[in-house]
Amino acid sequence: MNGERHTGGSAAPIGVAVVGAGYWGPNLVRNFASAPQYRLTWLCDINKSRAEQVLGPYSTVGVTDDLEVVLADERIDAVAIATPAGTHLDIALAAMRAGKHVLIEKPLAATYTEGLRLVEEAERAGLVLMCDHTFCYTPAVLKIRELVHSGEIGDLHFFDSVRINLGLVQPDIDVLWDLAPHDISILESVLPPGIQPLSVAAHAADPIGTGQACVAFVTLRLTDGAIAHCHLNWLSPTKVRTTMIGGSKRALVWDDLNPLQRVTVYDRGVDLVPAQDARAEDRRKAFVSYRTGDLVSPALTEREALASMVEEFADCIRTGRPPLTDGRSGLRVLDILEAASRSVELHGAPVPLRGIQPDGPVASRLASQEGAI
Repeated sequence: MNGERHTGGSAAPIGVAVVGAGYWGPNLVRNFASAPQYRLTWLCDINKSRAEQVLGPYSTVGVTDDLEVVLADERIDAVAIATPAGTHLDIALAAMRAGKHVLIEKPLAATYTEGLRLVEEAERAGLVLMCDHTFCYTPAVLKIRELVHSGEIGDLHFFDSVRINLGLVQPDIDVLWDLAPHDISILESVLPPGIQPLSVAAHAADPIGTGQACVAFVTLRLTDGAIAHCHLNWLSPTKVRTTMIGGSKRALVWDDLNPLQRVTVYDRGVDLVPAQDARAEDRRKAFVSYRTGDLVSPALTEREALASMVEEFADCIRTGRPPLTDGRSGLRVLDILEAASRSVELHGAPVPLRGIQPDGPVASRLASQEGAI
């Protein structure tokens, strides 16, 4: 395996190629080129002149429109894919069969079935498969994950996100598949260990007749009795990017549009105080007590999320540990997206999820569940 020479602390730079020079590829090129853990070697795109424009006239990075040239290069240890979702399966399979670690721009694949094939191939070959859910690597989300996992907010009660703005209406995907991957991947990354979504109920509408749903509401039932909700909208006159997470001890709010106070932790909430003559389990006889305490806005180290993401990719290649947004995580996001789309078709009826675990055999367990889902 190419990545074997990169285990240990004094590893040589990881040879990486970026496939795709369109919207997202230049961002990957910039971050890989500036990261000391990597040696950016190739930029591959079907439009070779576009790739040359991305690199500029003085770049020493190779440019090609032939993926086979990239995969045959023994200097390449990893491939980052920034192409349309419908091409992810073929490119990623080819890269892994050539012994390359793979980073894929979200979503992991165009369908759950294709994503499952990628996860199976990566695990069979012992390669790192990582999905670039960039928001999970923002300082705000990393801090939120730390607060939730440390028990700072207590038992999880709810997750509520709003991602709305005016446009852009997409011609090939609806608002669910355009915006929900961000919030679902964030939910995935911050959920406490042992807590996972069980089912999805979703409603969507196309009130202006675009042929694609422009407004959607997605509700997920979680294993601990908590609930998660995502509001998605292409038609809102204002842009809102907020996430609120409530727990038994505290609540927090992330406002991504407020650079001065992105994350705020509130020592405010509701407690149940049992009546003296009531049994502890009889919650109907409990008194509701409202707790009003301090609020704190933790300091965040400003850093580009993509820089943290490529650093995570390198560390996982060298150590063999799973990335925060590994293939299984990307597969769980696809599972939720497909279930949400199915629920919309069923007029909001709940659709059960497959329940992909962070470890253990994937193929045998999921194959046995296919007939029941």
